[in-house]
Amino acid sequence: MLEVAGLDAGYGRAQVLFGVAPSADAGEVVALLGRNGAGKSTTLKAIMGLLPPWSGQITFQNRSIFSLEPYEIARRGLGYVPEDRRIFTDLTVAENLAVGRRPGTWTDERLFALFPVLATMQDRRGERMSGGEQQMLCIARALAGNPSAILLDEPSEGLAPVIVDQVAAAIMELKRAGVTVLLAEQSERFARRVSDRAYFLEKGVIHRLEQP
Repeated sequence: MLEVAGLDAGYGRAQVLFGVAPSADAGEVVALLGRNGAGKSTTLKAIMGLLPPWSGQITFQNRSIFSLEPYEIARRGLGYVPEDRRIFTDLTVAENLAVGRRPGTWTDERLFALFPVLATMQDRRGERMSGGEQQMLCIARALAGNPSAILLDEPSEGLAPVIVDQVAAAIMELKRAGVTVLLAEQSERFARRVSDRAYFLEKGVIHRLEQP
């Protein structure tokens, strides 16, 4: 489904990733674990085309997406939820979902079943939502594009425990639905709850792979 090999990337002249090579099979939940600054978010950004990779290979559904524009990668079925959420705060929940809409099985009804609280605030603007509600909306908006795989950057960061539980349950539901998930996460406890296996990053290098 998603294969990365020998990925090098960085900012300016500063190299951040050194031969990173995570992979995720269809319907699998895979975690990238590491401290802040380990290279987790940079890996997701490079895969999504938000940060131009320097070298390596990135293959999605047996087709190279290396150096494609983010919109081209999204059209091929790869969704992305950034760490800072980036919902449209001046738009309502319904309008945010409409922005990301592409034909497929993830209808509004199905998204509201995944995150029931969003169904009660369809007319609420993003600026009037809590951080946890914004996180759920950001995940729902990515799913509205009907991706076959999704990149989640720090999905549990800064959330109340009850919201973390809801996000974890949503990720498990995505797995049951056959959606591949690659998530960057600092919380090893959260990652162990939802992932099939985990890569451990330190200073831009994968040091080990943990499998069940």
